[in-house]
Amino acid sequence: MSPTPSKPLFRFRTVFLSDVHLGFKGCSADYLLDFLRSMETETLYLVGDIVDLWSLKKSFYWPQAHNDVIRTILGKAERGTRVIYIPGNHDSLFRDYDGMVFGNVEIRREAVHDTADGRRFLVLHGDEFDGVIKASPLLEALGNRAYAFILRLNRYVNLFRRRFGFPYWSIAAYLKHKVKNAVRYIANFEQALADEARRRGLDGMICGHIHRAEITSIDGVLYCNDGDWVESCTTLTEDFQGRLTLLRWTETREIVRSRSTAGSPIELAA
Repeated sequence: MSPTPSKPLFRFRTVFLSDVHLGFKGCSADYLLDFLRSMETETLYLVGDIVDLWSLKKSFYWPQAHNDVIRTILGKAERGTRVIYIPGNHDSLFRDYDGMVFGNVEIRREAVHDTADGRRFLVLHGDEFDGVIKASPLLEALGNRAYAFILRLNRYVNLFRRRFGFPYWSIAAYLKHKVKNAVRYIANFEQALADEARRRGLDGMICGHIHRAEITSIDGVLYCNDGDWVESCTTLTEDFQGRLTLLRWTETREIVRSRSTAGSPIELAA
């Protein structure tokens, strides 16, 4: 793990992250800690599946890195970052506390975010739309035992790739892009959420759930998915001009390692 910078290297107006799956062995908590310790933001949205209660019920797994992620987020909330937690399907238990505040963390069923340039985005996890869309058998398999197997295989593949100097590569992401049923499911999911934003008279939608980072315009509505911290280690960021950008930490973390730990905060351009 890279050392904690004495000053944040990246500064954002807003950060959206989801699908961390703390408590699941496939969680990339070390990468997330690198990111959290290397940035500052005015507002942090936790867009669901932060804690994987499904996995914890099957077998308890909670290493120190997972605890450190929680402590780091709570530390940011204590120091003035507005933290809004929108539970997903894997941590749906926390939806019972909609509207409450714990440790300076606001719990919301959903939220409307106003960007710096005046646009309005609906923010929710996205699992609510699984009842509208018939999931393909492949996606159902990827979401259960087959998905866990692929993630275990992914760790070994990337250990081999790092040893020989190759960059990080996600097997599950590759399959989602290439397999016809998965591609159809993702397209239907994106369309359904864009339609919901349009129905509410909003400019766009920000969500997670399907572990596929994306920013795309769908019939005049901007669909944004912030990805995950299991496969791709991605987050959606907003700068101080209101520009929304996907940041892939497995690529960007090398910038952190190459800078002085005393460097001044910078803004990432869109």
